[in-house]
Amino acid sequence: MNMQIQPARTPAETALIDAFGERLALLPGDGEVMLKRDAAVEALKAGLPTRHVEAWHYTDLRRLLASVPAFDAAADAKPVAPLIEGSAVLPLLNGAAGKPAAIEGVTVSSVSEKLGDGTYAPALGAQDGDDAIGALNSAFVADGWLMEIADGTVLEKPVELQNVQAGGQVHTRLAVKAGAGVTATIVERQTGTGAALVSCVDNVVVGEGSNITWLIVQEQPDTATHLGQFNAWIGKGAKLTVFVMNAGGKLVRQEVRVATKGEGCDFQLRGINLLGGDTHTDVTMVLDHAVPHTGSRELVRNVVTGKARGVFQGRINVHQHAQKTDAKMACNTLLLSDDGEFSTKPELEIFADDVQCGHGATVTEINRNHLFYLMARGVDEKTARGMLVRAFLAEVIEELEDEALVDALEEKLGAWFAAHG
Repeated sequence: MNMQIQPARTPAETALIDAFGERLALLPGDGEVMLKRDAAVEALKAGLPTRHVEAWHYTDLRRLLASVPAFDAAADAKPVAPLIEGSAVLPLLNGAAGKPAAIEGVTVSSVSEKLGDGTYAPALGAQDGDDAIGALNSAFVADGWLMEIADGTVLEKPVELQNVQAGGQVHTRLAVKAGAGVTATIVERQTGTGAALVSCVDNVVVGEGSNITWLIVQEQPDTATHLGQFNAWIGKGAKLTVFVMNAGGKLVRQEVRVATKGEGCDFQLRGINLLGGDTHTDVTMVLDHAVPHTGSRELVRNVVTGKARGVFQGRINVHQHAQKTDAKMACNTLLLSDDGEFSTKPELEIFADDVQCGHGATVTEINRNHLFYLMARGVDEKTARGMLVRAFLAEVIEELEDEALVDALEEKLGAWFAAHG
């Protein structure tokens, strides 16, 4: 007889399972919602993923998540100034929905309401056996925002979804369903001030012919663990651009899972990871090209200082019927420290025979010739290094067409360099 011995639970695993029992009566929903929560907790009881799970090979969550803070009912999170002045703000303050701005052409409701009446139950649950973020979030999610954007709506100003924590545990959902012919910019802010465990799952449906730009700006303190998952389905002739900036957090995993559902659709991923101190940041993308005549471009730039460790895993699946797929992926890393490191794992799985697909990855230091060129012209070394690093990142940011967004993100860059220069 073969017997499998379950390893002893870590303090973090024990804390999560105990917290579910303590929180159960306070979580919204019953019936199918509670069944989904129970199933999610059973997945957590099986243990957090380790490096032996391929999808988590570079981020051994069982080892890295050393402890989990308790829920803090007294935590008092405050809204932050929007990234772009004049944005319509929908705040989530320590996991609870605040007062949303009214937006013409957009219907807004809270996740707690939909959990309470059971209509949100189908959205809960892990996507597969390796989906630790989906399981964790499904077990504990209490609130969030649901947005439905009417056909033909053009939003002149961004909508900012703020997820602000002040300590403890925060588990939220953000869901957007864009109808046909929609043009919108959504800014997702992940920030806070406390020692926290934060999970956030996004579900985005992009309707036929729509053009959606989604920015994730993650700037948690170095006392926080942030686990994010962005899921999207793109319709016929639609375009989705996702921009991810990681500029904080002690332990970060940001997943991007995208499926092309309509011919002629396009997906663009742009990412900037600013890694300093003794942090660990993982961006993992899985992209399914499932129909013919679709395109995608992924470009990720990383700056590593101190003892920071970074990861980019990018997997593109081209299905058998997805002829005429055009997909390119690149990851470029600038190492500014002998103690920092970055792991890159690009993958292509192609079952169609009429495609254009490719990937590339580089890891390098600052070019000594470029540094000498600037210093020979009177620029001090620290300033010269900063100029070269900013130039390395500028290409990604400047692809955004909105000048206000470019200026705001460059300001974030400046603040990070001031703290880590």
